[in-house]
Amino acid sequence: MADAEATGCGFVALIGAPNSGKSTLTNALVGAKVSIVTHKAQTTRGPVRGIALIGTSQVILIDTPGIFPPKRRLDRAMSQAAWDRAGEADIVALVIDATHGIDTRLDPLLEHLPQVKRPTIAILNKIDLVAKPDLLHLTGELSALKAFDRVFMVSALTGDGMDDLRAYLGEAVPPGPWLFPDDQLTDASLRQTAAEITREKLFVRLHDELPYKLTVETMDWKELKDGSVRVEQTIYVERESQRKIVLGAKGATIKEISMAARKEIGEMAGVLVHLFLFVKVRERWGEDPERYREMGLDFPRDKV
Repeated sequence: MADAEATGCGFVALIGAPNSGKSTLTNALVGAKVSIVTHKAQTTRGPVRGIALIGTSQVILIDTPGIFPPKRRLDRAMSQAAWDRAGEADIVALVIDATHGIDTRLDPLLEHLPQVKRPTIAILNKIDLVAKPDLLHLTGELSALKAFDRVFMVSALTGDGMDDLRAYLGEAVPPGPWLFPDDQLTDASLRQTAAEITREKLFVRLHDELPYKLTVETMDWKELKDGSVRVEQTIYVERESQRKIVLGAKGATIKEISMAARKEIGEMAGVLVHLFLFVKVRERWGEDPERYREMGLDFPRDKV
């Protein structure tokens, strides 16, 4: 590692409306999958930190939950977590879905952003899906807001524009020593990451069959004598009908999800994984403070 005087290190909070591509952008900047990605809005719940090495700088990316007008206690907790992390970061990056442009989804973000009082950039994401004349118009609109130090146009999926963004972040973080080893990609524990991987597979496999209110917890992570790992996870749903959906006919669905999750957890951990999934009904788990702690969220005492 270079001398502390020659290195930079800082936190960059990625905020935005749901499905703006923050998780895909985080993974692209890190160069590895550290945040789960699905088609489902509000997939990210607690803040996820990815660690990107850019030149001599260590850029710690905070992938926050999508910000939207809260309707439930969980919504409120996620929104508050996003703004809390933005207020603690060295740089705030507003990630905007270029296919939506500047619409009402951005209203709560643009209204609250001046209160953060941090250097702020705008990242217009998914530019591969928008015609160039429309992109230029959007860039002009963002510049006219005079709320951003810089505006970037990128596609986290294809890599377009990412080199300019990386270079900027590497230079913009403050000077100082690195906070993590140079081979560490996230500060999340293996148990937390494994639970997120399984939750991703549930959403991808079940699509609209499964309500948003589902959570996964890693209950046991045990290293075996042969070097493999036994992992036990519990999937919490709110109703018996949801448990039946997760299990599927004769357990076919849960078996398929388990196989996909086991493969990716094993690749992530670098060992053979034996994964055991259990599905339990816990009514109103969204009102249980312990579940919020497991997700890295503060439990809002006041209801929305």
